Amino acid sequence: MAARTKTAKDRPSYRCTECGWQTAKWLGRCAECQAWGTVEEYGAPAVRTTAPGRVTTSAVPIGQVDGRQATARTTGVPELDRVLGGGLVPGAVVLLAGEPGVGKSTLLLDVAAKAASDQHRTLYVTGEESASQVRLRADRIGAIDDHLYLAAETDLAAVLGHLDAVKPSLLILDSVQTVASPEIDGAPGGMAQVREVAGALIRASKERGMSTLLVGHVTKDGAIAGPRLLEHLVDVVLHFEGDRHARLRLVRGVKNRYGATDEVGCFELHDEGITGLTDPSGLFLTRRDEPVPGTCLTVTLEGRRPLVAEVQALTVDTQIPSPRRTTSGLETSRVSMMLAVLEQRGRISALGKRDIYSATVGGVKLSEPAADLAIALALASAASDTPLPKNLVAIGEVGLAGEVRRVTGVQRRLAEAHRLGFTHALVPGDPGKIPAGMKVLEVADMGDALRVLPRSRRREAPREAEERR
Repeated sequence: MAARTKTAKDRPSYRCTECGWQTAKWLGRCAECQAWGTVEEYGAPAVRTTAPGRVTTSAVPIGQVDGRQATARTTGVPELDRVLGGGLVPGAVVLLAGEPGVGKSTLLLDVAAKAASDQHRTLYVTGEESASQVRLRADRIGAIDDHLYLAAETDLAAVLGHLDAVKPSLLILDSVQTVASPEIDGAPGGMAQVREVAGALIRASKERGMSTLLVGHVTKDGAIAGPRLLEHLVDVVLHFEGDRHARLRLVRGVKNRYGATDEVGCFELHDEGITGLTDPSGLFLTRRDEPVPGTCLTVTLEGRRPLVAEVQALTVDTQIPSPRRTTSGLETSRVSMMLAVLEQRGRISALGKRDIYSATVGGVKLSEPAADLAIALALASAASDTPLPKNLVAIGEVGLAGEVRRVTGVQRRLAEAHRLGFTHALVPGDPGKIPAGMKVLEVADMGDALRVLPRSRRREAPREAEERR
């Protein structure tokens, strides 16, 4: 229900006891009769308190609460179950947000079809498309099931009416910003409308024991559109990430009342729909027979999942006074830091006067400090035009003093690299248990790390020519 607005009678006002002059705020001196200390408050609303009422359920010891009612049910998509903590809990409300075109509707339509069964009906409500448009997508991705019901509605009352008619175990609303209530003033997607729609659906989910998946829009900054209260009301908040020009999509947990928030689900978007990737490392690697200068492999952690990724760098001579610095998939600030460390601590002076391009393979974004060592070695390899040894991965954070610092999850990173066939690794000191058959070199600073880079033949050639002269 809409909040009651304050009227003029409810607002406190002030009046002079000498002349009766009134004002909206307190003053020490009356502006009419100029008397001091005569302005007093009157007409203030009475203080109201809530009296104790009848309880709906009696309080019981926590050990007597039946926890089986919160048992998760699988969605049929293992990667989404991984992020949710095992599946959808009855009565849980999940908010999935992402940029336009990233694949939210495709993923949830696939979930709706796989979760539908004889005992569990699924209701898919779309407010952005017509029912025929959703049917065409369902035909394309194979999301057709007799127990999947589809409705195109933008009125909250109609959505609640469909819940009474279908009695679903899973409700999917695409999206919460397109549904409005006629009892609330404002356009669909406004603060009041989003709050009312979300509140009504959350109450319906808790009362019916029905799982609900809400699609949310995002702003240009990547934040969820609408009131911040929406994220507090729901049980789970998921972000759907990915570059529209790449195949990889990531579902990252931001809030989860039923599981961990450091899990990440990996998906691949293609013409036939969207599929989960149990081993996505292959998307981030380029298999070659011989190593190429300017490339280095690292192992990044997306949540608790280790992924092997490739960092590439290219340096080109330039004639302009301000060389270019272009990055893709890497933070520009960290690449600039590695350039400064290589020039000052690694004694590589050729980088300051050359155009430098650095990127990752497969659209993965590397933002954690554990990729610093791989970025530095890729830049050094590109500057000397000398490839790094084959089957080598580099893991570690590089400080401004040139030291290589320890990072979390080194053992998990090494195990993933060993599983994919990599035999050599550069890591900070004290890496812990090392996989059998893998050669690990502990490096303390950039000087130790650069020793794995063979001496460049292009640099030795001029020296040999001068010696012959």
